Amino acid sequence: MELGGGHPRSLPRPRVRTGSVGGTLTPVLPTPTERRAPGDLLRRTLLAGGALLLLAGCGSGDDDTADRPAPATELTVQLDAEGSGDVVTATLTCDPAGGDVADPRAACDQLAAVGVAGFAPVGSDVVCTQQFGGPQTATVTGTLDGEDVDATFSRTDGCEISRWDALSAVLQPAG
Repeated sequence: MELGGGHPRSLPRPRVRTGSVGGTLTPVLPTPTERRAPGDLLRRTLLAGGALLLLAGCGSGDDDTADRPAPATELTVQLDAEGSGDVVTATLTCDPAGGDVADPRAACDQLAAVGVAGFAPVGSDVVCTQQFGGPQTATVTGTLDGEDVDATFSRTDGCEISRWDALSAVLQPAG
């Protein structure tokens, strides 16, 4: 019968067994394989601590952008503000927000609100008010949340003006 549990990491405890005379208990010393060297616990603790420090040094650093995946939203905006053919090109990325549109954070917020549906053309069966919002035109290409986008925008009627306004921060280059 062994006292002290059989867990391999528990300290060896004396075993007792009943003797042949009168049922007395006689202590039995641990065998050589059960004995541990005096520095064994310290050595194991130091090895475990060193391994933890080594693993902690393998953590990801925020300043290492080489391992960072490409943004899921990466758009190119071509804007003709006067309708004259003089096109200004801007870029926009989200997560993190950046690029050379006027306000990248606001543009990314608009994209989050409308999603890919904001780039869908106006259906042919939709009736739009006949009003002119200006000569501006824009083309947006790239990826939005990993999905391909290729859309044109204008301000030629009420429906197109609404589409433009829903993405006004995206369609506004810096400067």
